[in-house]
Amino acid sequence: MGEFGTGGVVPVRRGVGAVGAVAAAVVLLAGCGSQVAGAAGAGGGPSVAGSGSAGPCGVASASPGPVAKDGVRITAASAACAEYEVTNPGAEAADVTVVFGRSGAAGGVLGNETRTVRDLAPGATGKGRVELDGKGSVLTVVKVRSVPSAEASRPDGPCPASGVRVSADDGDAAMGLRVVGLHLRNCGTATVNLNGYPDLQLLDVGHRPVDGVRLLHGGAQIASGTGADDPPRPLALKPGEGARSTLAWRNTTEAGAGDAVNAPYVRVRVMPGAAPVTVVPELDLGTTGRLGVGAWVREDGQPPATRPPAG
Repeated sequence: MGEFGTGGVVPVRRGVGAVGAVAAAVVLLAGCGSQVAGAAGAGGGPSVAGSGSAGPCGVASASPGPVAKDGVRITAASAACAEYEVTNPGAEAADVTVVFGRSGAAGGVLGNETRTVRDLAPGATGKGRVELDGKGSVLTVVKVRSVPSAEASRPDGPCPASGVRVSADDGDAAMGLRVVGLHLRNCGTATVNLNGYPDLQLLDVGHRPVDGVRLLHGGAQIASGTGADDPPRPLALKPGEGARSTLAWRNTTEAGAGDAVNAPYVRVRVMPGAAPVTVVPELDLGTTGRLGVGAWVREDGQPPATRPPAG
């Protein structure tokens, strides 16, 4: 099912990963009723029972209003669905992504639901809906991420004016090692020439630049076999062709090494001076202070096929 924001209907992605930290808004769903409540924290949280006018999901909306987290507000709920609102508090249009976590009434994890409202104007509110199984569950707002719409990564959207699409994959994680791929696709009509490494700027959860992290060329200083060690070489990407860069890091935390660094956002410039694209690889760098960055290589790992000269 889609959702409606100021940008229209947006496809819904359904995940099966474990639910993250419990967020500030929780909907307790039962077969005959519902309640919108604040998650209990160290000092407890406010609780608002549904007692307003009937909501679109068939039960009363909370009054005077449910607890909000990072601009997301659950407004109505039943055993079958939950309605929510997303508000953009920023000063520019944004693509806002919300990860909802679902768990069973008995506490078992059911998975995650991801929704994105695109082109949400400053101060505007978009509305959406989460379908549920009707058997009773607990819905939590796991996290909220927003990027300026002008810099948003939209792998399936229209080709940007730059002629290239940039995106980040879900990556791999094992024994504290993280590897994420940055992907570039020439969606334009002209050849795209690359030679070297992407230009990166790390941003924290408040979109502030992250200082003190060394960006290393290649992944050898992080771990072997990450795929980030190919040397830079000139690439000429024809329309439809792609390239990949690899990010590698460790999330280990050492006592006395300072605070752990988290950089959910990365502004990517395909080359110095190019228009930035903001991706959300969720860099949990621990206290290591290092990020390995691979050179651009062809996405298929092979040079393009060449035609024999005419005649």
